[in-house]
Amino acid sequence: MPKNQDELIPTRVSLINRLKDWQDQATWQEFFDTYWKLIYGVARKSGLSDAEAQDVVQDTMASVAKHMPGFQYDPAIGSFKGWLLNMTRWRIIDLARKRPPLASHRPEGEDTRTGTVERIIDPASQDLDKLWDAEWEHSVLEAAVTRLKRRVDPLKYQIFDFYVNKDWAPEKVAARFQVSVDQVYTAKHRITAMLKEEVERLAQHMT
Repeated sequence: MPKNQDELIPTRVSLINRLKDWQDQATWQEFFDTYWKLIYGVARKSGLSDAEAQDVVQDTMASVAKHMPGFQYDPAIGSFKGWLLNMTRWRIIDLARKRPPLASHRPEGEDTRTGTVERIIDPASQDLDKLWDAEWEHSVLEAAVTRLKRRVDPLKYQIFDFYVNKDWAPEKVAARFQVSVDQVYTAKHRITAMLKEEVERLAQHMT
């Protein structure tokens, strides 16, 4: 059974060393569970279809497996984040090249809106790098929130969620949960600080 997401943030050196063992299915499942949403999200937002994005995930995982036996991770040379981006980038390029060329002419009356092929982000451009960074940050935040929910009182997190994420007025939140407005501010301050610390810790581990 896959581990919970908040348990799937190991240190990079530890994870990569374990990935070198082809027979360690638990570690490979851990790696997949940690990063597949990131790769899939980038592929989709770069302009690929659901099926194509799933292919990118599978192909990227296969490429990582192929490179693992001789891979040497050195943070001084480059981050794991950047290395995984390059693996994903080449898979997107390979898939884009396999697409059939656009028809030079469209029948009269056919929808002339930009097609999916034309909307694909150039994998070699900085646009993909920016997209990757945004998705990476989202993955870190999502993992941090999951961990935080296990650490804080459910009521306090709900107060924080309604005030910060749902943008309720503090008085409305206080009335909803039958607490004082000061308690709403306190919950927001404490949980925001805890979330920031968790994001910073996970960002270091996932990079």
